[in-house]
Amino acid sequence: MWPEVEKAKNENRHEIILTGGEISQRIEKNGLDLSVFNLIGLNFLNISDTILNTIPDEIAKLTNLQTLLLHSNKLEEINESLCRLDKLKTLDLSRNAIKVLPDTLANLLHLVTLNISGNKLENFPALSKNSKLSVLDLSNNKLKSFPQICSEELANLSELKLHGNEIEEIPNTISSLPALKLFDISSNKIKVIPGELSDCHKLKEINLKSNPIADRRLFKLIDQCRTKQVLDYVKQHCTKSAVTTQVTNSKSKNKKGMSKSIDEVENEVNTDYKYSINVKHVDENFKVLVMNAVKNVREHFAACILHNVKFNEESFKKFIQLQNKLHDTICDKRNTATIATHDFNKIPSGNLTYTTSPPNDLLITPLNRTTAMTGAELFNKLQTEANNLRKEKKRNTYSGIHKYLYLIEGKPLYPCLLNEKNEVISFPPITNSDISKIEVGTTKIFVEVTSSVSQFVCKNVLDTLLKEMVLLFGKDLDVQQVKTVDHEDHLKVVYPSKTDLNFEVNVPIKIVRG
Repeated sequence: MWPEVEKAKNENRHEIILTGGEISQRIEKNGLDLSVFNLIGLNFLNISDTILNTIPDEIAKLTNLQTLLLHSNKLEEINESLCRLDKLKTLDLSRNAIKVLPDTLANLLHLVTLNISGNKLENFPALSKNSKLSVLDLSNNKLKSFPQICSEELANLSELKLHGNEIEEIPNTISSLPALKLFDISSNKIKVIPGELSDCHKLKEINLKSNPIADRRLFKLIDQCRTKQVLDYVKQHCTKSAVTTQVTNSKSKNKKGMSKSIDEVENEVNTDYKYSINVKHVDENFKVLVMNAVKNVREHFAACILHNVKFNEESFKKFIQLQNKLHDTICDKRNTATIATHDFNKIPSGNLTYTTSPPNDLLITPLNRTTAMTGAELFNKLQTEANNLRKEKKRNTYSGIHKYLYLIEGKPLYPCLLNEKNEVISFPPITNSDISKIEVGTTKIFVEVTSSVSQFVCKNVLDTLLKEMVLLFGKDLDVQQVKTVDHEDHLKVVYPSKTDLNFEVNVPIKIVRG
């Protein structure tokens, strides 16, 4: 039995990570240790960056598995036994050599995130029963046709990535995905954009670049303009199918037979806003520099600054509870994203840098602790505390930040956010530094969200946090944009931009952009 497997068995752990060169050597010599599949209590399994080329039948034993990461291996096919893991929420098969997927993939009814990017797929099985699916990434494959996913059953599909395939047509049924917010079909063979794309009313980010678009004006707009301008053009100039037009016209009739636009309907509903989020322009003297080193660690970053914050003991407690709630829900227990908040007045003037550091070099004074320690020392200390708590309380589950240790276990580099003095103020997804912690008296908050999934996820989490803050406290909110740039000072993102904070019609919050 491999030591990692034996340790997980003896400590009744629910997570196990088997990655890197040493694991590859063991697999090459004797194959994968099949006893890992006897750990039926596992809910998180990561076997990545190895030479693994097959998935054993025994994987079906892991009936409690919720997250399965098998990226960056040598897999060429997927064992149908995997599709019997009916509690699976996150499945990452990216960067393998998979050519075919079983139709039984549709049986994973609790799947929320599916990443199969960077493979050799020419076809993708139809998904219609996977109503909880929110993120689907099929980028950089060999798909020649649009995947069969345009179904009203996929009511939660909000992020669809099809970059780098050979798709020639977007179906007019694309409008049947009501929750679609991010759509990337760049670098394909699309010549015509269906007018139905403009009926995806929640679309915030669309990427149609590097396609041979026949409409030259649209081609230029795609290259130069934002999502809103592109969709406005599609709405006005791109053809809809006769069936779609008939259905759309029928739905838009009011009782008197008069038709109304979506904008008119939204304006009627939202004439009585209770609250507002006031967006202030970015401070050109402050930015966050994102280094290339984070690309393979936790690459996505977005942030903003909250002004004129006023807490009392009760509201401060509710704010912390809100963060914890979002970590468990929209952030998928910090697997997809992590929120960190800082007292902006405690951060020295100057820019921030988001980068990486080896565990033994990262130095941080963790939140609510008085002593500085390295990342490696913090990991070991938290792991010891977790084991002691487990023995003391005779439980098999961890609490607090201890339950997130598996997210960094065995990693050669840790992500970190540095202030102008090169002090670590954030170590996602584990903890902040005590030197910038928020308190009841905090009046200005720097909020950061990091993700290993996508920039869209970061923005979506921030949108949700700001909305929930307004609704929870019943007060207007002043938010300042923060600019994020790469190592060459090229703009990566500004949050919140004009495409952000576009809430549902029934949310009583008005966005005032300065």
